[in-house]
Amino acid sequence: MVRKGYMLNKIFIVIISIFILSFVIIESLIIYNARKNDKNKKIDYILVLGARLYGSTPSPSLKERLDKVLEYEKLHEDIKVVVCGGQGEDEDITEAKAMKLYLVGNGIDEDRIILEEKSTTTYDNIKFAREIIQENDNRENINILLVTSNYHIFRSKFLAKRLGFIPFGLPAKTPKTVFIQSYIREYFAIIKSFFMDRN
Repeated sequence: MVRKGYMLNKIFIVIISIFILSFVIIESLIIYNARKNDKNKKIDYILVLGARLYGSTPSPSLKERLDKVLEYEKLHEDIKVVVCGGQGEDEDITEAKAMKLYLVGNGIDEDRIILEEKSTTTYDNIKFAREIIQENDNRENINILLVTSNYHIFRSKFLAKRLGFIPFGLPAKTPKTVFIQSYIREYFAIIKSFFMDRN
């Protein structure tokens, strides 16, 4: 009985150690990519990943992403923008439509904006965007600039690479009200994506 209890303690310690080590490694990758800005890379398309709406109004997180696009587009007016995101239960329109309205309202030519309106996850954002891009562009090794919240860059780039893109990141600020919980939650999202989000 004592022997069994000793073994269970050892197993518990090993599991906790693995969790702590993986947490430190993954959070380090999240933080590193959150601070890395690839705005000077050669880009074929910009992909703006969806986030919550309040009715039809972009949430603070989504507005930060869109403002990053506006800042970037001032210097790169020839690049098409793919806005990604379907419609949630408490949203009046698709996230993609709301993003288009915001960008057009702030001076982006609507002919440069491509809508992806089916997705509800990060993986589907990128997967469905790829399908739309491939309808008119059959090149391999397409360079994309992922515009999303800073904590979200690492996972987005990982999934985009898995889906065949050459990904770069343009991180947007995470609002202070959700900063800590976003970084912690992202650890678990990365573990899930690693095993579940595949072609």
